[in-house]
Amino acid sequence: MPMVPDIQTLLGANPSADSITVFLKDLVRHSNTSLTAPEVKSYSDAVYFNYYSLGISLLFIPQKGYKPTGGLKLEDLQVDSLVLDSINIYNAPKPKATPTKSTTSNRTAELAFSTYSLSKWNLSLSPEASACNESSIEISLTTNGKDFVSCLGEPDRKGGGAGPSSGSIGIWCEWSKRGIMVEFGGDEASGPQAWERGKDAIWRVITVFPPKQD
Repeated sequence: MPMVPDIQTLLGANPSADSITVFLKDLVRHSNTSLTAPEVKSYSDAVYFNYYSLGISLLFIPQKGYKPTGGLKLEDLQVDSLVLDSINIYNAPKPKATPTKSTTSNRTAELAFSTYSLSKWNLSLSPEASACNESSIEISLTTNGKDFVSCLGEPDRKGGGAGPSSGSIGIWCEWSKRGIMVEFGGDEASGPQAWERGKDAIWRVITVFPPKQD
């Protein structure tokens, strides 16, 4: 099976770059879908390309003074004035037998995404970014909080998990210098004891972005 290009190397590219086209085509080979045009959501300071069937969303930032208006279609965009700033990768949760009574608008939007096309993939790590002396971290659909911390070390930022389990935000961790943020899902990731149970929580969304310097 062909290797999918390193997702982190896509950062900084514009939507029409060959590297992004090749990456998306390789994802399609690993899925039971075809490559279709993304759903575009445009704002003055950000443009999202949502590939729901592939479980991925690309966030482009306008450059060179470009300020897109809302509601633009793909063909209306000045793609040469957009650069890829971050990538969201989704691990869609299995639906429960009894749906929750209330779902936030953000969570509803996330549920539109299928699970990422790859069952296993790697994120590269610089030597100083790894707590496990590895050049990369292998991620599967069952990688949990303990797995991330054992390889990446303690996160630079973290939050979520407070409040009643029915309405709280799931716990999240950000390794700013690594350019990796992970939001966790499932019962282990929410509620008053979320941080005690978080080591067993499975990732729900992984965001890859340019590493932040001190």
